[in-house]
Amino acid sequence: MRSDTQSPPIVVGIDPAPEKHLALAWAADEARRRRLPLRLVYALGEPPADSWPGRGFPSRERWRDEAQASGNALLTNALAFVERRCPGTVTSALLTEGHPARSLAEQSRHAALVVVGSRHLGTARERFSSAAVSLPLSARSACPVVVLGEAEHTTQDPAHLVIGVDGSPDSRAALDLAFEEAELRGANLRALYVWHTPLLGALDEHAALQECRRVLAETAAGRTEAHPGVELHHEVVKGHPVQELCRASAHALGLVVGTRGRGGFRGMLLGSVSQGVLHHAHCPVLLVPRP
Repeated sequence: MRSDTQSPPIVVGIDPAPEKHLALAWAADEARRRRLPLRLVYALGEPPADSWPGRGFPSRERWRDEAQASGNALLTNALAFVERRCPGTVTSALLTEGHPARSLAEQSRHAALVVVGSRHLGTARERFSSAAVSLPLSARSACPVVVLGEAEHTTQDPAHLVIGVDGSPDSRAALDLAFEEAELRGANLRALYVWHTPLLGALDEHAALQECRRVLAETAAGRTEAHPGVELHHEVVKGHPVQELCRASAHALGLVVGTRGRGGFRGMLLGSVSQGVLHHAHCPVLLVPRP
């Protein structure tokens, strides 16, 4: 297979645990599907604050040398893994200094996707956990971010992706990516508008639900013609957005959401729904920033 080396690459953050290749496998498969180059990035992180001789800590120079040697070994193993899984994929490797989230956000400026994992790492690898990498990366990334869990999950036939829609510009951008991903995989698409009952109660619940259905239909309009191979199912459900989207994700290939959305202050930084699904979804989460 040949990839267009002039196209924006798929960037994947390499996990410091050599046996954890789930994100790398997902990224390699995606690069093969999209015929894009794959860039493997390992960030050394920051040296310990007390890195100076005489107090039991290595010097900064020694720390950097050891970290670079370990990072290069990880990248070599990762490159070999990609070659075995997707022979012929155009790959490159990059060793950077600094925090992983900052390094990956910088790479996102010229990338098609950034892929990281996992969401539930222990404290021993906290700098690659969701709180340390996925959240700040998603808030800063210039391209969509894919966050993988720790293990494979069971999908359901027919294969499908789930997309959360609320009519905002962010959800419209997410819907575009969801259609692309569904088409690449020959999968169906399930678009959900989750209506959360206001704290003070709705004056006219029937009218509110009808408005949700109208917004959902208008948001999806035109995209089915551009992707005739994707079977679209859309529905309005009542409940909490995080709970309903995560419930729908149980057997999905992926869950796609915008990084912000409606809600004013609640949507600042990384939206509350995006944060919630990062922690509780049962499948890969695709976070899409507003273009």
